[in-house]
Amino acid sequence: MNFLKTEYVSESDDSLEKSMSLIASSIADPSRVSILCALMDGRAWTATELSVVADIAASTTSGHLHRLLSNGLVICLTQGRHRYYSLAGHHIAELLENLMGVSMHTFKSPEPRTPVNLRFARTCYDHLAGELAVNIYAFMLQEGWFEAGGTALTKTGQSHFQHIGAVLNPQSRRKSCSACLDWSERRFHLGGDAGSAMMTLFLQKEWITRIQGYREVNVTARGRIALGRQFNMKFD
Repeated sequence: MNFLKTEYVSESDDSLEKSMSLIASSIADPSRVSILCALMDGRAWTATELSVVADIAASTTSGHLHRLLSNGLVICLTQGRHRYYSLAGHHIAELLENLMGVSMHTFKSPEPRTPVNLRFARTCYDHLAGELAVNIYAFMLQEGWFEAGGTALTKTGQSHFQHIGAVLNPQSRRKSCSACLDWSERRFHLGGDAGSAMMTLFLQKEWITRIQGYREVNVTARGRIALGRQFNMKFD
């Protein structure tokens, strides 16, 4: 099992402005956007699977993936004769989530066109997003689980995380907590290491289940009871 090294495009002008334009241009294609959105489920996909999602030929997909690899947006994992592609990290997922929010911004309040299930609960790379995640974050914020600025858990928050069994990574290089703007709800959900730990817990306890090949998740009957008790939530 080997990772292919990401090849960054080398230009004579290596200014920040040039680098930003390269990233922007690598996203500026509907097919590449479809590929990136598919990878937002946090799992690795083959080029064939991505070609089906983007509705393009395999040869075209290969070119798009090379462009995304060259600009550091995705990584490629080789396993035997197979290659699997995934986002280059949580920072890319956050970039895409923010871009979705900006793209949906209008001066009017349009009727949401996002599928109901996707709006309610979905993955945002390695943490939860959607109405469910937004309501959980609002509860934790109200109950004082976060320090000022929302980048770390308070002692109260740490105690609750330990109580429910969510395990944080003490060696993580990412923020302990981060407020991730939810593109469909226009409010914040929990990102960072804490957000990842919480989704991992929900999956392990089977409070939620993932749908293969899609970003939306289902809340189980057990999950409705547990989440209602832990976060004072009500389900229809």
